Amino acid sequence: MTTPNRTRRARPSDGTTLRRLQSYLPRQSPDLLDYGIAVGDVVVATADGAVVGYVLPVYGDGVHVAELVVAPDNRREGHASALLDAVSDSLVDGDEVTLAVAPENGGAQAFYRAYGFHEVERREDYFEGDPALWFVKSV
Repeated sequence: MTTPNRTRRARPSDGTTLRRLQSYLPRQSPDLLDYGIAVGDVVVATADGAVVGYVLPVYGDGVHVAELVVAPDNRREGHASALLDAVSDSLVDGDEVTLAVAPENGGAQAFYRAYGFHEVERREDYFEGDPALWFVKSV
């Protein structure tokens, strides 16, 4: 039995595992992931001591979730929610969390809507020429 919903800051030693997880994403930013690990912004989800997912937040006015991924075998166990909770916990009332989702990724859209995000616009050239749906949630 796994122990879901454990999160912690990523460590440099997590790099190989995080890059493997990143390969599940259709659009990846390896340099941004390396930077996020180096500055301590990446948060990982663990189950039975193993890293099974991560979130890569980019802080500014609020936070933008640049990447969020959970290993396929560990999906629907609460890890994505725990990762978003960890990001939201670092914000103050009134801050916004934003993220972009590919229009064809209905599963991600449903998850983010259930988590409290709402779609605010479609950006036609967001993903290197491909469209994205822009989601926002206020904390």
